[in-house]
Amino acid sequence: MTAEQHPDYQRIEQAIRFLQTNFERQPDLDEVARQVYLSPFHFQRLFSEWAGVSPKRFLQSLTAGHLKAKLHETRNLLEAAEIAGLSTPSRVHDLFVTLEAVTPQEYRTGGAGLYINYGFAPTPFGDGLLATTERGMCWLAFVPEGGHEAALTELYAAWPQAQLAENQGVAAKLAQEIFQSAEPGRKFHLLVRGTNFQVKVWNALLHIPAGSVASYQAVAQAAGVPGAARAVGSAIGSNNLAYLIPCHRVIRQSGMIGEYRWGSTKKALLLGWEVNQATTRTP
Repeated sequence: MTAEQHPDYQRIEQAIRFLQTNFERQPDLDEVARQVYLSPFHFQRLFSEWAGVSPKRFLQSLTAGHLKAKLHETRNLLEAAEIAGLSTPSRVHDLFVTLEAVTPQEYRTGGAGLYINYGFAPTPFGDGLLATTERGMCWLAFVPEGGHEAALTELYAAWPQAQLAENQGVAAKLAQEIFQSAEPGRKFHLLVRGTNFQVKVWNALLHIPAGSVASYQAVAQAAGVPGAARAVGSAIGSNNLAYLIPCHRVIRQSGMIGEYRWGSTKKALLLGWEVNQATTRTP
């Protein structure tokens, strides 16, 4: 999605929020279109251009029954990936992500000696704050409307001793490479700051392909800590690299989407978009 199209994302997010709240009574296209101040024709076209499917089909892919079936499918993928010891390339974007943790000294000192370039850039899911070092990307956060300053405060708090410099050009280039997949097979190296346990969990998340979901219990198993689903949930909530470390693909065993650091609506948008993209493209 280009920068020119980006403002329409707010309408899509608002529509999804309305559909989630009112799904049981099945509001028709006219009613949903009125919520975002568009004609039914314009809204249907806008939504289909973004998601590749109609609003109704998009939301159907997020029902508990559909997601529970996806959980069963992904459990086998996680087991296969665990045996191979490799993360699975995305079925949608062909991104391949590798992860490096900072050294214990860098962890204790808050990233002292690291140089970080950061900037804001539009993504298909709203504005993003992206940051990178010579050793890889260290931050990707979705920014709520009007929340740019708060998002930047979080970045500085996570890397308190690093030297940060604004570079909008670098951020725009990264956003394009990540979300438009301009270069097939593009590899992204990530630099994370976390405990050994958190890093184990984040590595396990890389085994979940786009278009699939996993339960907290399955991620705990893949991370080598079966029975620690609650602690896994906390580690997932501490992830600072949205989308690339796909914490949005982890849902409850019941098939419910659950909470998300950047909001449950954002999680539904990410999941629905990936699930529908995966079913309309060749793996």
